[in-house]
Amino acid sequence: MGITSKIFGEKRTGPTEGYIDLEKYTDAQAGGAPAARMYVAIGEIQKYEELKKLTDYVYGGNVLILDFTAIADQEVLLKRVTNELKRATDDIGGDVAGIGNNLMIISPNGVKVERRKIKG
Repeated sequence: MGITSKIFGEKRTGPTEGYIDLEKYTDAQAGGAPAARMYVAIGEIQKYEELKKLTDYVYGGNVLILDFTAIADQEVLLKRVTNELKRATDDIGGDVAGIGNNLMIISPNGVKVERRKIKG
């Protein structure tokens, strides 16, 4: 037994109890697996001009979790951004809702955000 084995333990090559290989569950694009119909992305907004790119993502049928921490203390800008997001989701039949203090979720057509917390 070498010194590294004493420090880090022996190298195990076989599966251990409770081990699940998650690689077979991943969406491997190169492996020929079909692409997802909808994606969930995390975005961040720091100025009003960035809003177009973010809404385009939702117009494309995807869900966006938006971090607005950078503009949270700018009340006028935050109100302007949220009004524009509400207008955009109304246009496409989507939904927008706050999550916690500095996050919003913006969903596309056919996806509504449940406002009640699920307790488990």
